[in-house]
Amino acid sequence: MSSKILSRRDLDFLLYEWLDAESLTTRLRFADHSRETFDAVLDLCEQLAIEKFATHNKKSDQNEPQFDGGRVSIIPEVAEALKAFADAGLVAAGIDYQHGGMQLPCLIEKAGFAWFKGANVATSAYAMLNIGNANTLIKCGSSEQIARYAQPILSGRFFGTMCLSEPQAGSSLSDITTRAEPEADGSFRLRGNKMWISGGEHEMSENIIHLVLAKVPSPEGKLIPGVRGISLFIVPKLLVNDDGSLGERNDVVLAGLNHKMGYRGTTNTLLNFGEGKHTPGGKAGAVGYLVGELHQGLAAMFNMMNEARIAVGLGAVMLGYAGYLHALDYARNRPQGRHPQNKDPSQPQLPIIQHTDVRRMLLAQKAYAEGGLALILYCSRLVDEEKTADSEQTRQEATLLLDILTPIAKSWPSQWCLEGNNLAIQVHGGYGYTREYDVEQMYRDNRLNPIHEGTHGIQALDLLGRKVVMRDGRALDLLSARVIATLAQAENGTLKELASALRKRWKRLLEVTRVLHEAGDLNVTLANATLYLEAFGHIIISWIWLEQALAAQKSAKPDSDFYAGKLQAAHWFFRHELPRTDAQLDLLAALDTTTLDMQDAWF
Repeated sequence: MSSKILSRRDLDFLLYEWLDAESLTTRLRFADHSRETFDAVLDLCEQLAIEKFATHNKKSDQNEPQFDGGRVSIIPEVAEALKAFADAGLVAAGIDYQHGGMQLPCLIEKAGFAWFKGANVATSAYAMLNIGNANTLIKCGSSEQIARYAQPILSGRFFGTMCLSEPQAGSSLSDITTRAEPEADGSFRLRGNKMWISGGEHEMSENIIHLVLAKVPSPEGKLIPGVRGISLFIVPKLLVNDDGSLGERNDVVLAGLNHKMGYRGTTNTLLNFGEGKHTPGGKAGAVGYLVGELHQGLAAMFNMMNEARIAVGLGAVMLGYAGYLHALDYARNRPQGRHPQNKDPSQPQLPIIQHTDVRRMLLAQKAYAEGGLALILYCSRLVDEEKTADSEQTRQEATLLLDILTPIAKSWPSQWCLEGNNLAIQVHGGYGYTREYDVEQMYRDNRLNPIHEGTHGIQALDLLGRKVVMRDGRALDLLSARVIATLAQAENGTLKELASALRKRWKRLLEVTRVLHEAGDLNVTLANATLYLEAFGHIIISWIWLEQALAAQKSAKPDSDFYAGKLQAAHWFFRHELPRTDAQLDLLAALDTTTLDMQDAWF
């Protein structure tokens, strides 16, 4: 086994034998690239992940950031790894040439970033935030803002954050109260508090660029209720002068660090804006600069939020994937017990991978990890379609497909690759929950992902309440067409049993979706939205596995064990996991209100 982070053989299969990454080089945006340049980037990512990120994963978990009331201290290896990442040009891997980027396909960028997520999810979180912050500024900011704030992030001089949640509002962004008062020079002064801000304070970069959601008050001094009044602002830790040099300290201060069960190497902060500890320009208030249009902040921030949701899904996948490879290696090398039909104690013990129940657990992990990674890369390929497809219609269709798949790409891996980590611990037996073995940390790290960037329940409400019915169900229709096209390919060959099973569940899912939205009461429609998300996600992963099975059958390559493993994992998922959805869909179709009808006093 060459790596316990990610199988390069599997990655090559997904990129080149299934998603046809090489065909992207025929498009103008990627014309300078080739299979060779793609592989060179993947080689670089693998090397840096192994040498600079994996080496301090356990150390940063055991020595989490500390705040002494004045400054935050972080082990030096974190900054060293992030500097190596930036020096290699990887912050700008997917950025246009005009901004100094590599102009790589999103598919290759995310495939490369998978190595860092699997090697050290906490350190890679800073890099993910930097990339998302810069992308948002490039898409929504002015040319001056791009030059002043995004370019230094791309070069590694500045880091970036996203500041949405507040202590009293949580995920309910309509209830944020951070205020942005306009100034005569066109800037704003922000006052408020932001909670759960990853990367919010440290000394690993020259500056930190916060992207902050806030509300501009009316002339009467009142905040517009709901999300309509939200705007997006750049709030740098240190003000940046016209010549790019650093100026005064802005009125942004760290109130404290949140200490989490996982991702311990990532500072997670409560930030106070405008409390008056610093007085830029001689007065209190955090200086901020409007990004895009007034009151359009949430739409702008969704660029970073959706990118972050897929990144969270990728992180969940890679923790599950690394856990699987660790468990596989352990199972191949740990002798214990004998077959039930051979209890002779004089005979040598078997590697535990020879025990059926251990193979069951490994097969589940393989199906979750490889299925989840395939889904994330499929979504990344849609980003490339969205940007570079030949026709406007194809680009719009890619956007809609990405919209409907994003809640699943975020939540399905966060649930099931976490279960993969649970099984990885079980394979290790008593050793699995000791800190000496990496799978213990992987589980703790992954437990944060069902909450990161919108909880499981929020993604469920988004999928059922909005995504499947938006534009009169156009996104669902497009997705259905893709699923049915896959079924048509599979129904005339040896995979017809799988195709038949999936067709039955897909048809049922569409019927249940209609029943739910004809309920006449939105509370009833959404009462079991999480169950809907779980059923939808399992059906989508079944489709993804059928796609992989077709690609495995099509490839006539000598390493038959690899393809046999793909086909066996597909069969396992269809026989052991897909049937779970039957009971879920029946319950949804019944418009069950057991949970909705439950009263507070009854608990």
